[in-house]
Amino acid sequence: MAMAATSSATVRSYNYTPLRTPRGGNPRPRMAVRSSSLSVSPILTNLQTNCATPLPVLRHVADAMADEMRAGLAVDGGSDLKMILSYVNTLPTGNEKGLFYALDLGGTNFRVLRVQLGGKNELVIDTEFEQMSIPQELMFGTSEDLFDFIASGLAIFVEKESGRFSLPGGRKREIGFTFSFPVKQNSIDSGILIKWTKGFAVSGTVGKDVVACLNEAMERRGLDMQVSALVNDTVGTLAGARYWDGDVMVAVILGTGTNACYVERIDAIPKLQGQGQVPISGSTIINTERGAFSNGLPLTDFDKDMDAASINPGEQIFEKTISGMYLGEIVRRVLVKMAEAGALFGEYIPGKLSTPFVLRHVTPDLCAMQQDNSNDLEAVGSILSKISGDQVQTNLSTRKIVVEVCDTIVKRGGRLAGAGIVGILQKMEQDSEGLIYGKRTVVAMDGGLYEHYPQYRKYLQDAVTELLGSEISKNVIIEHSKDGSGIGAALLAAANSKYADYYLEGRMTL
Repeated sequence: MAMAATSSATVRSYNYTPLRTPRGGNPRPRMAVRSSSLSVSPILTNLQTNCATPLPVLRHVADAMADEMRAGLAVDGGSDLKMILSYVNTLPTGNEKGLFYALDLGGTNFRVLRVQLGGKNELVIDTEFEQMSIPQELMFGTSEDLFDFIASGLAIFVEKESGRFSLPGGRKREIGFTFSFPVKQNSIDSGILIKWTKGFAVSGTVGKDVVACLNEAMERRGLDMQVSALVNDTVGTLAGARYWDGDVMVAVILGTGTNACYVERIDAIPKLQGQGQVPISGSTIINTERGAFSNGLPLTDFDKDMDAASINPGEQIFEKTISGMYLGEIVRRVLVKMAEAGALFGEYIPGKLSTPFVLRHVTPDLCAMQQDNSNDLEAVGSILSKISGDQVQTNLSTRKIVVEVCDTIVKRGGRLAGAGIVGILQKMEQDSEGLIYGKRTVVAMDGGLYEHYPQYRKYLQDAVTELLGSEISKNVIIEHSKDGSGIGAALLAAANSKYADYYLEGRMTL
């Protein structure tokens, strides 16, 4: 999540040395080393101690996650977890035919996708997609500006539709709208924005129907399309993965932010009693909004300072501890502390390293540093020089410390993410009389953090295995579902098409 304009770092009784000019850079002030008690080694030791995730900590997190889920299902507002009803009660079966679009807004980019469906014999015939970056200013602008930008990108994409794709006559193009922020859904194709997350602070959208916002923007752009399904990215991922594998029961996103959804029995949702607009039996998909979880997490002063300086202090603590937007920022804060207190980088504190969230998009760099097996950690030195903004010269000892810091933060994040998955499975197992752990159960996983960070994946899987034991964990399959939310949204648009007579045959309830 983006930080406030000013850093939360507090300068206490440090004395500044005179300005010196590092080679190839501008003058940078450096804080004098205060004492040996504040050297780098104790800071690293304290960090590792406070970030430790032994099995009892993981068990507490998993148990607390399951308890919070039940509380959120019992009554709205009963838990930090919103446990939002998705209104997805039917899934695509493979019978769907035609052209469908997906629009995926969930982070610093948005994607548009089209998919041609061919029915039982051909399934997905063809797909095309484009990804577009959202300008930083729009993340803090007005609702109209953001949705106009999205509608414009969608219109340009539609204009490029080639002859490989065909729309049945007399029908509008239909969209599955993946909107990966907390929404209180009213139906499969409408929902009220509860709050922005992941660094967005757009004015004029909270409390409004996001589908209406998109429709109005498309009308202003002259784009004749309609939204048939509004889904969270986790819901889209689950639907897309289950299209190919009927054992998929949970979907998790681990990218810029994090969230999870799962298949829940209607009779296990007390807060739905007496609501006539929902099915009285069967199952549906619940969007947990698990990023807001906070119970029993091992936090450090660096986490607390980052949270205090964020645009949503006190919120999304689980997300701030395990997801891609924050891992680099926590590492940066640790390195700044080490530079100030223990002269980690020698005489100078790299100027760029003082900028909040300068490491927010360098997950590949953190990963590369952890994977550097050379004797002198040359790759680590090169990366530090690149991300610091100065020609910083580091010795082997400094490079080893930086790798230890990265590993400590990433290990905590991966293991807590694994505990969060087990919490969901545990809740499902306890409520379903052994129907989860006793058979093959698939967790569909998407997101750049999971996809591109093998160390993180390993720590996550290790935690799942430790918590479940080797035998049960063999039945829990974590599968990468790349770009699943986009395909899934298009499939859900088809399954919930406005032209119901065209797709009615063979619909499948959950």
